[in-house]
Parts: sequence; C-alpha cells; structure tokens
Amino acid sequence: MGKFFEFVILAFLSFFLLTTKAWSQQQEPQVPCFFIFGDSLVDNGNNNGILTLARANYMPYGIDFPQGATGRFTNAQLLGFPNYIPPYARVRGRALLRGANYASGAAGIRDETGNNLGDHMPMNQQVENFARTAEELRRLFRGNNNTLNGYLSKCIFYSGLGSNDYLNNYFMTDYYSTHSQYTPQAYATALLQDYCKQLSELYNLGARKVVVTGVGQIGCIPYELARYDGNDSRCNEEINNAILLFNSGLKKLVVRFNKVLPGAKFVFLDSFESTKDLVVNAKTYGFEVVDKGCCGVGRNNGQITCLPLQQPCDDRSKYIFWDAFHPTEVANIILAKKSYSSISKTFAYPINIQQLARL
Repeated sequence: MGKFFEFVILAFLSFFLLTTKAWSQQQEPQVPCFFIFGDSLVDNGNNNGILTLARANYMPYGIDFPQGATGRFTNAQLLGFPNYIPPYARVRGRALLRGANYASGAAGIRDETGNNLGDHMPMNQQVENFARTAEELRRLFRGNNNTLNGYLSKCIFYSGLGSNDYLNNYFMTDYYSTHSQYTPQAYATALLQDYCKQLSELYNLGARKVVVTGVGQIGCIPYELARYDGNDSRCNEEINNAILLFNSGLKKLVVRFNKVLPGAKFVFLDSFESTKDLVVNAKTYGFEVVDKGCCGVGRNNGQITCLPLQQPCDDRSKYIFWDAFHPTEVANIILAKKSYSSISKTFAYPINIQQLARL
C-alpha cells in the first residue's frame, strides 16, 4: 500500500473546471462545449472500469459531492453548464456536443508514466479518443467540416498534464530510469517536445480556445513531506526546481502557439504560483492546516493516502489538502476563482478564463 495513489498531484483548477455548474445566475453556458484532458485531478470516472490502483470510486471520496463517490479524486461551478461534463467512457452520440472528459488517473505526457499503478490512458491515448469524438461529431454535422470547426472553435479545451511525469516517473527512481538519463532541464525539454505535438494535434482536430495548466508544488504536498528529511526547507526544493523548468517552458510554448497558430487562443494557468500564494496567505483564506491531508495515514497524513471508508478530519474547510495529493473543495474554489476572473497575469496568462470564454 506504500505506493497507493502516488500518481496524483496538486493542479488546483483542473478539478473545479470539470465541475462546470455556474456560480452565477446565468442560465446558459458561456461556451457550447467543454473538453477536458489530464490526470487524476480531472478524472471523474474514466478509470473506474480498468485494472488500476488509480481509482477513487469509494467513500470518503465524494463526501461533499451531490452524486457521492463517482471516481473523482477529491471531496467536492463557473462556465454555466446545467450538469457536469461526463467521462468519455460513458458518453456517446449527441451528448458529445456538450463536451467530454478524457482524463485518466496516473496519466502523463509520456506513455510509460504511471505504469507503476496499472492501466490508464496517457495523453496520447486521450488525444486519440478525442479524434474519435471529432469523427462522431462530424457525422452529427452531416460531414460539414466548416460547420464542425466553427462549433469547436467556440468550445474550451482544458489540459492539465505533467504532474505524474515527475511524481510517477522522473522522481520515482526505483521504477523508472529517466532521472539517470536526463538532467532536469533535458527532461523538461523532452516533456515539452512531446506535449507540443499533443497540443498541436488537438489544434489540428479543431481546438482553438485551449487552457493549459502548469505543474503545482509537488515538493510541498503531504505525500512528499512525509518522505522528506530536509532541514533547511519545509518542502523538497529539488522537485520544485525541476517543475519550474517545465512550467517556464510551457508558458513560452503558449506564447508561441498564440503567435504562429491561426485563430489559436491559448491560456497558461500557473498553478505553482497560485498554490504557493494559498500557503503563504493561508490564514487570510481561512486555512489552519497547510501540510497535512484531511484524510490519510502516517506522517503528514501522507504516507498512505485516504483509504476506503476512512473517517476524514472533522472540518475539511480548515485544510488545504484533502488527501496525500489533492486539494480540498474549499481550496479548489479559491484557486479556480482566481484563474477564472483574476486580473493578475501571475495566475492566468495572457488572459483569464472568463475573458477566454467571451472571445
């Protein structure tokens, strides 16, 4: 059980973006459809039917979600959809016009990432699944590519990958060899080359409004704190510094896409800076516990993540982390609002998601 659910990492906004019920009084969605790609932070049930440890379809996951434990990896709405975006595994036909969630717990940019946890759908497979969706949508539009492309150009595409490529690949040296094969900079460059191809393929398939999120502070999550013995820092800065290399390159990639791809409107969400702000200003946001999971076992409640039917903490609103890896619903709400409507380019660049939806 020591490696149970170690694939997950903090990328705050992804969960809250998939719960797309409006907070406002708007009755109509701000965009016609929403397509989601990523890992456990946005997987809402695609892994339920496959052989993997990367699942969360049991209590107390879903304790604060009206539908209970559905397979989403947190205890928990902005774009105005009347219902939640369904997992790709359970949606076909006309329902795809509203969007689908292709995310898979343990997934990464690299195909081998997350294999230590069992079966999953890496980003390459998620893109292939969307290609199948595009074909199905083309039939619904009676083969009219111009009409289909016009429709998809109004949709928002969200992609949150990279976390597991560090947590369940580069820094898992007993299972993977990438740490000995690449320097941190070389590994970030290799990831970005693969990610560039994947995002470019989504663009070729019709995506125009694309939100990509950087990797969060993996070195500061309860799972890593439970294993870190450093004396001069609260977090594992070796991990955080490697992540910053990837995030910096991803932001530059977004800038390049917006310059060279006709009609492209990419947005970069800096989850590293946003989550750092959440910890630094924890008291302002009402948090009392910043280094322990609300549900988990051992040091920092991070040695083993939340177990089936385990009793979580009494007041989840005081915790930043729900389990060894994931933020609580309260933390997600704060951070999602920041990326949705913040005027600061520190958290969303070059525009926020509300502005993107209006384009």
